[in-house]
Amino acid sequence: MRRAWKGCLLAAPLLLGFLLFYVGPFAQVVWDSLSQGTGKSQLFVGLENYSRMFQNHMFLLAFGNSLLFLGVGLPVILLLSLALALFFKEQAQRFPLLRTVFLLPYVMPVAGTVLLIDLLFSEQGLLNQLLLALGLPLGDWLQSPAAFWVMLLLYLWKSAGYSVVLLLAGLMAIPPDHYAVAQVEGAGRLQAFRYVTLPQLWYALFIAFVFSLINAFKCFREIFLVGGEHPHQSVYMLQHFINNAFQNLNYQRLSVASVLLFCVIALALGLCWLWVMRKEAARS
Repeated sequence: MRRAWKGCLLAAPLLLGFLLFYVGPFAQVVWDSLSQGTGKSQLFVGLENYSRMFQNHMFLLAFGNSLLFLGVGLPVILLLSLALALFFKEQAQRFPLLRTVFLLPYVMPVAGTVLLIDLLFSEQGLLNQLLLALGLPLGDWLQSPAAFWVMLLLYLWKSAGYSVVLLLAGLMAIPPDHYAVAQVEGAGRLQAFRYVTLPQLWYALFIAFVFSLINAFKCFREIFLVGGEHPHQSVYMLQHFINNAFQNLNYQRLSVASVLLFCVIALALGLCWLWVMRKEAARS
């Protein structure tokens, strides 16, 4: 009992800080999303703010674009990272510096990334110069529907390397004896991947999914610096909507959008974790 009390006392500052700086503000955001007015004049209105939000054209545009970006980007980045990790597994074991190379795009400063986007995809960028030299029509890559795919390509280039490093660590943790046994049993490469690699890689894939999800929302920084507060509608994300609501001091709209964003992230993580647990249960 004395040890338990000592443990509680040691954890108390951390728990107090978590309650004060995370749980408390989030509870205030939830209350603001369910009320009207500010300060002492706030009145509880239930889900009325949420109902109005789903009738707002700009919110629906931002929410749909964010879901589309996640729905396309997350599966592609996980498949791409897994393919690269499998391809470079042996090279990464012999040359540890290769893992550092994969992280270079991830640690590249945001300003440098934005300059690179402008260099490649602006009206006078290298891509248009190449099209001009080939006699092909020029493209408005950052102020057209193509902007969505440019930003998706940026997300893949900047974040895939981090996931590759995580998956390489998971692959290297698999005992080589398991592959030797599979080979003795007559298993081919695809069978070894299905029955040896994947069952022992679920946790690494889940961690890669979590960081890829976080990095997908971090990509807003580059989108904001390239397109400003009002970019092309194909890359108008939920963070743009939240930022504009904050500038207009519309706390109810800001709070509703923030709560819905939290629900999307929590739902994605929860579904992925349940999937991993089902795979682990089937394995055992």
